[in-house]
Amino acid sequence: MLSALDLARRIEGGELKPRAALDLCAEAITAREQEIRAFVALDLDTARRAAEDPRLPSTPLRGLPVAFKDIFDTADFPTQYGSPIYTGYRPRADATAVALTRRAGGIILGKTVTTEFASMVPSSTRNPRNPAHTPGGSSSGSAAAVAAAMVPIAFGTQTAGSVIRPAAFCGVAGFKPSYRLIPLVGVKDVAWHLDTAGLFGAGVADVAFAAAAVLNRDLRVDHAAPAAPRIALIRSHLSPQASAAMQNAVETVARIAETAGASVAEVTLPPQLKDAYQAQFVIQNYETFRALAFEYDRHRDMIGKQLREQIDRAAAVSAEEYDAARRTASRARRLLADAMAEHDVALAPSAPGAAPAGLDSTGDPAFNRLWTLMGAPCINVPGFYDNELPLGIQIVGRFGRDKAALEAALFVERAMARKLGA
Repeated sequence: MLSALDLARRIEGGELKPRAALDLCAEAITAREQEIRAFVALDLDTARRAAEDPRLPSTPLRGLPVAFKDIFDTADFPTQYGSPIYTGYRPRADATAVALTRRAGGIILGKTVTTEFASMVPSSTRNPRNPAHTPGGSSSGSAAAVAAAMVPIAFGTQTAGSVIRPAAFCGVAGFKPSYRLIPLVGVKDVAWHLDTAGLFGAGVADVAFAAAAVLNRDLRVDHAAPAAPRIALIRSHLSPQASAAMQNAVETVARIAETAGASVAEVTLPPQLKDAYQAQFVIQNYETFRALAFEYDRHRDMIGKQLREQIDRAAAVSAEEYDAARRTASRARRLLADAMAEHDVALAPSAPGAAPAGLDSTGDPAFNRLWTLMGAPCINVPGFYDNELPLGIQIVGRFGRDKAALEAALFVERAMARKLGA
């Protein structure tokens, strides 16, 4: 993988030019894209011309190549949302996150594969760690492109688990910030109370660097060693759904973090959060039926069978059920804040286990739904493996405390690397 932070430092120090960083990406794309299928649109020639701009080394992103999930509008690339309904569609403007990335000195290399309208319908992308296994979804192309060293930074989105889960399956860092920290203007909505834009990178410091550069916020965590965090080791009704290997990974990482100086305490989530977990389904279904109203009403036959049937079922969710689900979510946020009052972050699985074999599923987002509904910042910390397949460790912070969450994730990542030799 390509470390965005390492490349940026080398460009800033004059050791590397932006064009050379782009060439590294191009080499990896040439070597692996035919097998991995991470991109739906690429323009290396335009990217090469952009990389010659002498001002790039002084910009926040230093001229690094960046890729965007194909639900972000782009004026220079088609934006097709993973659907034949939008074949060849070319927006007139960039999504805000794309425009901010360009403003920060990022070079947009291309658009990555998304599942159909960011749903759970599998895409053609394969997992670079083992192409016989799913890369996850719906940000499948973004996670795979970073894992295959095709790009150092890629953007995705999460409605249930579409950043953290593919990051876990592909063995990269994934950062789902607090709800709406990254603007979603110009991004195809699926569920407007859930959708959150996020980032993929080689490691925790890489996604923190990129987020800081694009958002012009104090989010970098590479300037000083992170302090030892207070970690809540989460127990919930979902815990038994984790595989034996995943449960072992979480317990092992908790011990590693504690040995490194973190305080670790078991925290059982209040039972009301089980109701909030179920509420996430209700909110997502109700809003998806409405977010895709045009496509469903005018082009229903062009929507894939799996997604079409999902929307058919979603049509039955009433406004009363939806309103009740939102009230449940609101109460759950207060309960979660109380449960986390004495802790900086929570430690939990990023997924039930390693990436499942086969390409007929994107995996289960069970360990992500609640955190997305809570709007909390989440980071997949890479570095743990099960028979050579990555196992994702998830750090969950408090809403609006994104830098603290990133610092805790970096602490865990470094502790894991020292102990496991990653």
